[in-house]
Amino acid sequence: MDPSITQEIVERLHELPASQQQLVLEVVRSLASQKPQGVPAQDLLPLTGAITAEDARQMMSAIEEGCERVDANAW
Repeated sequence: MDPSITQEIVERLHELPASQQQLVLEVVRSLASQKPQGVPAQDLLPLTGAITAEDARQMMSAIEEGCERVDANAW
């Protein structure tokens, strides 16, 4: 933890009314409860080569064809 950041947060927090201090507390609690997403890259190394180049090309083609469109009638 960076003490200078902590100090500035505390100083600015004292300037806020109680309602905004409560909001800051809720944001901090929310940030503190978030869990990191994803996995380390080294955990994925065993999967190297699991998808063939041809399969990858087909997936890319399907994404480009199907995900690049907007269907105005679907909304």
